[in-house]
Amino acid sequence: MPVNTPRSLTVTWGSESVIVSSIDHDLPAPGEPSAQGEVIAAGAANPQALLPDGAWRAIARATTMPEGIALQLRTSPRDPGGLLLEENVEGATLRSVVTRVHLSELLPGIQPRTGMEVNEVPDPQVEGLTRDGQPCAVVRYRYKDFGHLKDHVWQTLHGTLSINSYASSILARKVTRSLITHPVEVTFEDGTPSFHGLVVRDGITRLASAWNVLAGPDADAAKTATHAVGSLFGGIRPDAGEAAPALDERLAEHREQWREGIRKEFAHEMGLLEPGLRAAQIAQTFVVPAQIAVGARHHPGHPLAPQDLFDDAIRSILASVHVDFKQWDAAAQHVEVITRALKRVIQQGDSLVPAEDLQAVYGLAVGRTSPGELPTAFRDHTIPGTPLWRSVYLVHALTRAGLFEQLKDQAKTIKGGRRMGPKGFAELLGPLVDLPWRSHKRAVTKQARNAWNNGGVLTDDVMLDWDPVPTGDFTSLIGPASQGDLNARCTLAVAGGIALIADKLLTRNVGSALGAAKEKGGVPFRSDVNQVVQDLSRQDNELGLWTLALAANAFRADALPENAVTLRQLIRKDPDVGAVGRAYVHFRVDLAQPDRIARDENGVPEQLYQWDVVAASDEKRAKPAKAAAGAGAGAGAGTGADAGAPDAAAGTGAASSEGAADGGGGPGAAAVFLAPAGLDGRPASQRAADDRDVLRTSLAAAHDALERLKLLEPEVGAHTPVIPLPGLKELNRILIGLTTDIENLRRRTEDLHEEDDGEDGEDTEEGRG
Repeated sequence: MPVNTPRSLTVTWGSESVIVSSIDHDLPAPGEPSAQGEVIAAGAANPQALLPDGAWRAIARATTMPEGIALQLRTSPRDPGGLLLEENVEGATLRSVVTRVHLSELLPGIQPRTGMEVNEVPDPQVEGLTRDGQPCAVVRYRYKDFGHLKDHVWQTLHGTLSINSYASSILARKVTRSLITHPVEVTFEDGTPSFHGLVVRDGITRLASAWNVLAGPDADAAKTATHAVGSLFGGIRPDAGEAAPALDERLAEHREQWREGIRKEFAHEMGLLEPGLRAAQIAQTFVVPAQIAVGARHHPGHPLAPQDLFDDAIRSILASVHVDFKQWDAAAQHVEVITRALKRVIQQGDSLVPAEDLQAVYGLAVGRTSPGELPTAFRDHTIPGTPLWRSVYLVHALTRAGLFEQLKDQAKTIKGGRRMGPKGFAELLGPLVDLPWRSHKRAVTKQARNAWNNGGVLTDDVMLDWDPVPTGDFTSLIGPASQGDLNARCTLAVAGGIALIADKLLTRNVGSALGAAKEKGGVPFRSDVNQVVQDLSRQDNELGLWTLALAANAFRADALPENAVTLRQLIRKDPDVGAVGRAYVHFRVDLAQPDRIARDENGVPEQLYQWDVVAASDEKRAKPAKAAAGAGAGAGAGTGADAGAPDAAAGTGAASSEGAADGGGGPGAAAVFLAPAGLDGRPASQRAADDRDVLRTSLAAAHDALERLKLLEPEVGAHTPVIPLPGLKELNRILIGLTTDIENLRRRTEDLHEEDDGEDGEDTEEGRG
């Protein structure tokens, strides 16, 4: 066989045997500076490719074929745009080059699938760039600091591989479909120097799976993410001093040194008589195919702001694949549908809403406008710049008569449906509304989105013509609302309803919740979520108005309240292990009290439950349930349950399956989700990876110790048990508790990923991007 002929191998990957095809004998050599210079010169000379010099350098550094890119960019009288790939999307034309790039030069970008997941590390702020009023084919990612960048890359790769991996497919056939990429300018709020790179917008699962192959068959998602971050950034410190080269140069040097080490390792492996798994891992992942966007031009009459055009065009390409064909999960699809619908309305330019206001709403919807910028965006500095008020103004703006019907028509067109009522529209809003607090309230995100699917806060009144009333104290709106002020009533309905839904105190009423104990999410009667909010905000419902106002006042976007988590979700109910100062509580309303907060016979404020919320919406309808609860309390004295609600079940057993899944919260649960943040400053998911290893190692060590004790038993004799009976009982108690905890975690994890498991059963690269 000639030396340079590609060869095939059969290797063992975990428990399976994989046939690896077409392994080249050599890896691509480093690019020549002169060839990279040709890319930069050709890009600058192409009128249809608009990028800053730093972006061209990032492309030239990443590609293994700089001459090929220069050829695609080179213009001629007959082809003024060169050989660029051209794609027309809504309102814009994108132009791209097709090439192969080093895996180590790609960063995972933001796409709706990853952006809609519940993450602890926030996404960077995204800004579009322009030159002379024209959109550049590059976006700016603004991170808090260099650590935020590394943690975000780790989280994206770890979260992606936790859902799916195409590792065995990529090991066998390489990455065969091009990743959709574009240049990015990475900037930092703390003053760390910026640099340019390439981000992957479609194909993040393929990117993560390639790193999984390179990390090896024994590497789980956490180890793969750690390996990738180390390879991409090494031990580089952004504050190396003025004498050090620029951060951009140091990153480029580190990655080239890393690749040179990989080349030497590969050459050694291929020099063996029988190359093995490591040679295959390197050969199949060292480079990947990529389509790199380099230019964007808006269509005539396109009203979208130039700085928004390029990123919006990229999102359109992603949506055309993952909404219409290889679908993302429901939340990602909902966000893509509503934002695409809003973009179409902006492009048409015939909305009754002023274009400037539409731009503000669009920025708010896609997360480019932060809650703190809310007063500026809406030109009203009396608006509190908080996450809750962001959601209030977002819901209000998207449901105005001048915009709602247009959005609904466009959403129906995108989804291919014929009808869409307020409930169908509300489900599109849920993932937009929860953006600021999604990571902090991740334990109840599923139930909150189910509540939006059941109507959310889109009541009949909210769909009328009204305006939010900015205030720092929602109780100040109760008086006007009681006197019939529609603006005050709807402001309370939207703000208080959002707070109750986000904190799992108002959920979709499932059948098993009816008549269940209030501590287990029970309700006195069944009703749709938006109907409950409507009844709470009635002019004559003082109890309901106070419930909404106090919920909105108490709401926090950075934590869960203690009464947000059901007993079924408890892993270890330990009220002493809390995060003091982080937890908060919603209290039940008692109109007879001066501060309107209900208290028990000892003067202790009583926690609010979903039972209380639903009962407050219609006290007359709740009377039979209250009477039945009172009779049950008399028959079963000693339960300690509130006389106005169903009795709590004895013990801390699991609630009925569906009722617990969508029910209200139980007390003392905050410690589970509000654990101390740790001293090392790392995100919880990275510390969790370490603790998983500790748990696995400790269990293995415990098993080994038990086996040794069993071997010693014959020598010890019956007169002295190797483990005395009290010790066995204690160990058995610990074991049962551990088994229960693990089983509860397993159930919760299955619940979180049941939709993902159902979408994509194929373990091939052709699955979800």
